[in-house]
Amino acid sequence: MRSGPEAAPDEPVYRILLIEDDDGDALLVEELLHDTGMRFELTVRTTLAAARSALAGTPIDCVLLDLHLPDVSGIDAVAAVRGMAPHTAVIVLTGLSEAQAGTDAMAAGAQDFLVKGKVEADLLHRTLRYAVYRSQTERAGAEAQAARLRAEENARLERGLLPQPILGTSTVRVTSRYLPGTALALLGGDFLDVVEGDDGLLHAVVGDVSGHGPDAAALGVCLRIAWRSLVLGGHRGEDLLHLMERILIAERGSQQLFATCTLLTLDQDSPSATFHLAGHHEPLLTTADGTRELSAAHGIALGILPEQRHWPATVVPLPASGALTLYTDGLTEGHDGETTRRLGVEGLLALIEDLPHTDPVTHVDHLIRRTHELNAGRHSDDLAVLRLDWNRGA
Repeated sequence: MRSGPEAAPDEPVYRILLIEDDDGDALLVEELLHDTGMRFELTVRTTLAAARSALAGTPIDCVLLDLHLPDVSGIDAVAAVRGMAPHTAVIVLTGLSEAQAGTDAMAAGAQDFLVKGKVEADLLHRTLRYAVYRSQTERAGAEAQAARLRAEENARLERGLLPQPILGTSTVRVTSRYLPGTALALLGGDFLDVVEGDDGLLHAVVGDVSGHGPDAAALGVCLRIAWRSLVLGGHRGEDLLHLMERILIAERGSQQLFATCTLLTLDQDSPSATFHLAGHHEPLLTTADGTRELSAAHGIALGILPEQRHWPATVVPLPASGALTLYTDGLTEGHDGETTRRLGVEGLLALIEDLPHTDPVTHVDHLIRRTHELNAGRHSDDLAVLRLDWNRGA
């Protein structure tokens, strides 16, 4: 690798790869680069095969490419370089008798071409600078397009994970929140839903597919849609969980994913709540006396022991007014502040008691924000919260 002259500190250093098998032509190119006065680092390779390792190593801003190499020639050389470094500027070096070659090379993806023997320092400087600029602009456009596609994909997944509740005559107020655990918002497998059945009962689910990323998110969406369809079709309790487990096993393929979830059926006339826990933790009940964790029977997570099919029901009487909160472990597995301990359910209950008594939406948002502040980014997990508020006396 050879470096160019010293220049102003704010002037960029162009990292140039010259692929040229003629030593004389390579020397002329290097001398022209020195004559431009720009700062550069030059790497020379004589074959495409040798250039491959250079392109795979340190970043390259521009490739100066001879069209006649020992192992490839013509447009194939341009296509090969573009394939190895799709976002790197390529300037083709052609001969005096190759009038059409430069145009064909640009059609194949090169940013520009120069004719050997007719290149001066100013022309080389200008051509190289503009080629790198165009290449960087193309890269920025491609990255912006990828970001838009990723945002659209996430929006579709979010619509699947956070559907609109199907409510008829129910007076229950529904508050839901979902936050992915990754900064780029590749959604995880948490899911939730609320549906009022034809029988007037309110049904809810909160669940968590093991793992993170698009596979877990896709399975979470699948289970959420399956749950809604099965509930509307009249399935309840253990029968419903058995069918969800069959769908999970069919959809997970060779991946050993499993899912935990809590099913809730709220009878506003009794009033009472019936729970089925599949490897999930207990809900929280908020009354005028405060918030506590309910005691409920446990069953195994879906997809671990399909033949067991045992998820016992727990029936809990409810006060005339109150709230039930179902959530995934992203709310409790973060750190509890400056210590290395996890927040846990006890820490979560303490936070809830310390928060001012506000409307459900504000309360849930404050609770999530406070858990994030305590965790300070040390633990990353998806988070889903579903809160159901009722007041029969209102």
